[in-house]
Amino acid sequence: MSNNVLPAGSPWSAFSGPNLGYVLEQYDLFLQSPEEVEPELVELFQAYGGPVFADGQQPVATAAVTGTGDYKKVLAAVKLAESIREYGHLAADLYPLKNRQLDTSRIEESVFNLTAADLQAIPASVFFANVPAGVTNGKEAIDYLKSVYTDKIGVEVAHLQNAEERAWIEAQVEGGAFKATLSPEEKKAVLERLTRIENFEKFIHKTFVGQKRFSGEGLDTQIILLDEIIKSSETKGVKNVRIGMAHRGRLNVLTHVLNKPYDMMFSDFAHVSNDLFFPEDGKLEITKGWTGDVKYHMGASYTHDSGLNVKLAYNPSHLEVGNPLVIGSVRAAQDDVSAAGTAKHDPSNAFGIILHGDAAFAGQGIVTEGFNFSQTEGFTTGGTVQIIANNMIGFTTELHDSRSSIYSSDPAKGYDIPVIHVNADSPETVAAVGRFVAEYRAKFKKDIVIDLIGYRRYGHNETDDPTVTNPETYKLVSKHEPIRALYGAELAEAGILSADEVKALDTAIYAEMQAAYDHVKEMAEKDEHVTPNMPEELKIEFPEIDTKVDAERLAKVNEDLLVFADGFEPQNKLGKILAKRRDAFTEGKIDWGHAETLAYATITQDGTPVRFTGQDAQRGTFSQRHLVLHDKNNGAEFTPLHHIEGAKASFTVYNSPLTEAGVVGFEYGYNLENQNVLTVWEAQFGDFANMAQVMFDNFISSARAKWGQKSGFVLLLPHGYEGQGPEHSSSRMERFLQLSAENNWFVANCSNAGNYYHLLRRQAALLGTEGVRPLVVVSPKSLLRHPLAAATAEQLANGRFQEVIEQEGLGKNTEAVEKVVLGTGKVMIDLAERVKDGEGLDHLHIIRVEQIYPFPAQQVKDIIARFPNVKEIVWVQEEPKNQGSWTYVLETLYDIAEGKKVRYVGRPAMSSTSEGDGDSHKAAQAKLVNEALEK
Repeated sequence: MSNNVLPAGSPWSAFSGPNLGYVLEQYDLFLQSPEEVEPELVELFQAYGGPVFADGQQPVATAAVTGTGDYKKVLAAVKLAESIREYGHLAADLYPLKNRQLDTSRIEESVFNLTAADLQAIPASVFFANVPAGVTNGKEAIDYLKSVYTDKIGVEVAHLQNAEERAWIEAQVEGGAFKATLSPEEKKAVLERLTRIENFEKFIHKTFVGQKRFSGEGLDTQIILLDEIIKSSETKGVKNVRIGMAHRGRLNVLTHVLNKPYDMMFSDFAHVSNDLFFPEDGKLEITKGWTGDVKYHMGASYTHDSGLNVKLAYNPSHLEVGNPLVIGSVRAAQDDVSAAGTAKHDPSNAFGIILHGDAAFAGQGIVTEGFNFSQTEGFTTGGTVQIIANNMIGFTTELHDSRSSIYSSDPAKGYDIPVIHVNADSPETVAAVGRFVAEYRAKFKKDIVIDLIGYRRYGHNETDDPTVTNPETYKLVSKHEPIRALYGAELAEAGILSADEVKALDTAIYAEMQAAYDHVKEMAEKDEHVTPNMPEELKIEFPEIDTKVDAERLAKVNEDLLVFADGFEPQNKLGKILAKRRDAFTEGKIDWGHAETLAYATITQDGTPVRFTGQDAQRGTFSQRHLVLHDKNNGAEFTPLHHIEGAKASFTVYNSPLTEAGVVGFEYGYNLENQNVLTVWEAQFGDFANMAQVMFDNFISSARAKWGQKSGFVLLLPHGYEGQGPEHSSSRMERFLQLSAENNWFVANCSNAGNYYHLLRRQAALLGTEGVRPLVVVSPKSLLRHPLAAATAEQLANGRFQEVIEQEGLGKNTEAVEKVVLGTGKVMIDLAERVKDGEGLDHLHIIRVEQIYPFPAQQVKDIIARFPNVKEIVWVQEEPKNQGSWTYVLETLYDIAEGKKVRYVGRPAMSSTSEGDGDSHKAAQAKLVNEALEK
């Protein structure tokens, strides 16, 4: 037999002589006829392969085996070890209140028919690639594994597909990564940190009685966890950290992670302007709106001396809805958009941390939408740190009503994400987990979940009595010492600090907070209580921006878009369609997708980056766009917009995952982080945006007023009644109009490709200015290729965005006009088809309203004033009367009419958005068009 040894960490290292010979024989049989091999050995061969030496050579047996008992004991021991690694978390000391029954049934020696003597006879090398110090045999190895896997952490990695990743994590656990001992000075620093965390909550509780703060007490160590993750990442050169969380514990994070001063925080409770306490060093940044929001929804940004910027995102009470915004902002911080081509992505520049509630993590689907981004090309950030601030309760709901899984973290396992559970009452273990997280993300560039398990000391808020609904839990809470007291006692017992020193530290820090509040009371007399106002630039309803492009430049861009890479062959039909764009440019037949592409090209030439996503963004839902081409022979991709001469910024387009809420949130977050990028999202059909309604309600429509968050985000919502049924007709524009106020966004419904072109260029020009605001475009379907919606090169080169467009061929005889019809979008082209040259329609004039909000009332009024004999003003729409624009425009129309009759033409009020079949649609559409045109 060779003198080489079998590799450590392999079960075969326990075998020699006859037993090894038997295993070799069985392995040979396994390779030929696995069904003839004992199941236990099959399992072992599948997991470890056959016996090999450390140098890769196969050992040679010297004798046949006479019995099989030894290998079965080894196999059982290996299974026991693997069971500890896989199920040790079920027996781990994870629950500060000791209110969960631990399960040791899968990690007992007796379950595997093993005795201490059996284990002692097995070498420790069977269980470890690197045997821990002091471990000399199998019994000590099993005891050691139990000690690390059932202590204050629980590790779930058995579900991971990558064997290297699993092995690395297990090596970290078994190598003592979570048992790292802090120096006495480091322990003192942790105690001081805990004392500040606790006293901050305690001071507010006593000083501002009954005021909501959504205390984080019971999970105090989440600050310790954040500290360590950020500090460890800072040493690795990370420049940006973006944090998202709901309201619980947010004030403590603002104070101790974002370094918002105590007096500044207390001033928010005392209703004193916090501007009086703003630090002068410029490291802290806070944006404000004019309507404001409650203090536990606010965010902040803080820049460390090293240059590391940490930002806590603003967030409404809708718990998890801010998650995709954070992930999107991280991606924006990672992307270099300064050169032509796709934005260059570097995940080492930034990372995100999201803190979740345990009930919300398991209960809200937006969480898993975020997980789905993690490995997709256009949405990955190289790993988000997902922390569950687990207080074991949801509002008043206990676990048995909150979820159907053992842990709240279980949804993450379906996305190949490791989970680390940790006892929040063990600050040193929590700190070690924070350091581990930074190492893991740097190495594997994946999401990781930390389930920080604690409790909630008070009710859902500070006016809520939890004993009403959760009496048993709160009996335990009332008897449980806070973590500061527990850790202080631990340090006193170890002789690191005396009990008196622990108490003195507590007293001193509380006094520091009292002094900060005294300062607030002193400054209250100087508070002038200035009410924030909307920026003047935002009060401009119709920005006058030059969107012209030199005709020669535009023609050159059009040619650039039609030049393919050498050897590239587009699909035959598509190649012909694209080739026609050369003639269309000169003949004045530039369709929607063509005009849009020219807009993006000129925008990047102007130095503005573009990011465009949607479920079919590259091709376009209606095969109208074709921004990314595919070689018909080999599938290779080619993006013409990456080859525009003179482009000074990136153009990036990705097809998105099949979700709306998550992607809209992501793209909005991207735009918030980099406000100079024209960020565009397109719904597959406009009504699919329903699934993202929370993003429109809580962020896009109102974030400027609540939090001072500027955005130029663009939404494209395909809309139009073509008989495709209720779910493929309406973008629900009425919902966006209902949310319209204070010039919070533009809502446009263009009927012309040239007008759309200028609208996009106007939006790009507004980016980075105080007058910027989001843009909602009710975009077309059937108009995409309609000749009456086409643009001319002259219009693109020398035109501008028109809020209203008058119908050609009408209104020539001003004295004869008695009826003015207004409307918006595709129905106006239906009217234009019937109007033709206007013959026989002297009584009529038609005005298309291209921008519905802000409504161009004065422009419409000036047009109507040209016709002295107008008797009635009609609003025509294809949407039902209780939907679309009618309800929104009605009051304005009455003001414009100045006593003239105002009438509605369109479908009656309906509970559905449209008819369900093509024939019914055609009849209803014909009726409203006829009524609009009749005398």
